[in-house]
Amino acid sequence: MSESTSLAWFRRDLRLHDNAALAAACDADRVVPVYCVDPREYGDRPFGGADSFDFEKTGAHRVRFRLESLTDLRSSLRDRGSDLLVREGRPESVLPEVAAAVDADFVTVHTRPTPEESRVESAVETELRDDGVELRRFWGHTLTHLDDLPMALSELPDTYTTFRKAVESAAEDADTDAETGHGSARVGDPAVGNPAGRDPLPEPAVPPLPRDAPDGGERPPVSEFVGTPDAEFDPAPDDRGVLPFDGGETAALDRVESYIWTGDHLREYKETRNGLLGADYSSKLSPWLNEGCLSPRYVKAEVDRYEDRRVANDSTYWLVFELRWRDFFQFQFAKHGSDFFRREGIRERTDIDWRSDDAQFERWAAGETGIPFVDANMRELNATGYMSNRGRQNAASFLANDLRLDWRRGAAYFETRLVDYDPASNYGNWAYIAGVGNDSRDRSFDVRWQAKRYDEDAEYVTTWLPELDALPAEYAREPWKLSEDEQASYGVELGVDYPGPMVDLDES
Repeated sequence: MSESTSLAWFRRDLRLHDNAALAAACDADRVVPVYCVDPREYGDRPFGGADSFDFEKTGAHRVRFRLESLTDLRSSLRDRGSDLLVREGRPESVLPEVAAAVDADFVTVHTRPTPEESRVESAVETELRDDGVELRRFWGHTLTHLDDLPMALSELPDTYTTFRKAVESAAEDADTDAETGHGSARVGDPAVGNPAGRDPLPEPAVPPLPRDAPDGGERPPVSEFVGTPDAEFDPAPDDRGVLPFDGGETAALDRVESYIWTGDHLREYKETRNGLLGADYSSKLSPWLNEGCLSPRYVKAEVDRYEDRRVANDSTYWLVFELRWRDFFQFQFAKHGSDFFRREGIRERTDIDWRSDDAQFERWAAGETGIPFVDANMRELNATGYMSNRGRQNAASFLANDLRLDWRRGAAYFETRLVDYDPASNYGNWAYIAGVGNDSRDRSFDVRWQAKRYDEDAEYVTTWLPELDALPAEYAREPWKLSEDEQASYGVELGVDYPGPMVDLDES
């Protein structure tokens, strides 16, 4: 009887733990792990649709993180007697070629709900089907599995609170059933395996690869697709950044260990999560979650273990609460699809007069608006690829609600810059702030109030805007209040050392 062969198609699931697609691929006698560098994900691309614009698809910070994640995955596979085949090209072209070269019987993949990723999956499935090869899809990037939702996808609530309560109730029922032997089989999924361990999967084995396969170099070939200068491609970490965000499953599991267990920070997460400076005011797991180096179910298992061994409180609940927010947008995109990328959003808002002003947009993007709390956050984003949740809300609100510039341009800029970019979370949250998404209420932020509330001593502002360091906190937050004599006294001249505000916040 001939041996069977599978391809394990890696995408944004660059891990071995809780990887249902890889576990299924290991049902074959031989497994070829494959990653495709799709050129459509790099360089300048049109946004598409009405009122389109060009933007850079993937910036240097996320490329660095992805390279490190691929290198780590390749190392982990090699430790298990396997390897990672990295090929450049569109998956619908690459995967059929590899499948034919190794005589694969089937291909496994984690499915994604956003339109671009879904279209690629469908194209791959069509090409493989023509060659008699089956594409097997798995859902594996959310805390709650798609099949475990307590309602049909078409009936999914468009408000988070309603969604959360329904999902929490269903999860409690599943836990109760599990205690009596009737729980969901998913709770004990072999793919989750030992939540505290790192080797839950059988060892994959790679057969001889095509003659033109990569030569085994340690750095997967991605950089040539990046439309940034070489000096920006692998930027040195900024000492002011909250974390260096090393890519890969190894770093992800280390971060869970250091944040939850070694540092014992989980017990006060709810109180500190709106911080702005430092490594541990929040979990900062999002880069690894969004590139798939970390499973949300692994995080939940660690929270459960922490609650059992140390403490269960509002903070431990709140971290899971945030994971469910992430789930909410994943399922919203599965329900609404490309409507989320339209300027009018899923609410068909045609009553908002969105403006187009390249000069104003560039000032916002560069952190030169003259509003320190906005500028500090944008400069942190540009320098490090990261920004706190509090900062994202304020920067997005300023663009969408104070400037009334097309919110999609802001969301696309975040897509370029963020090391933790996820399409559903990013565009879902931007639409939410802009008033065209999952909440019709006014989500405009009072940036001055926010700065005083969350950066009262202006430590964050002056960290990222050192030109304001000599000013007292009140003036560092609102330098336009300085008289000419005070500007001379403190050595800060508005319009020279720091720009004047581009809008009057009282009137915007």
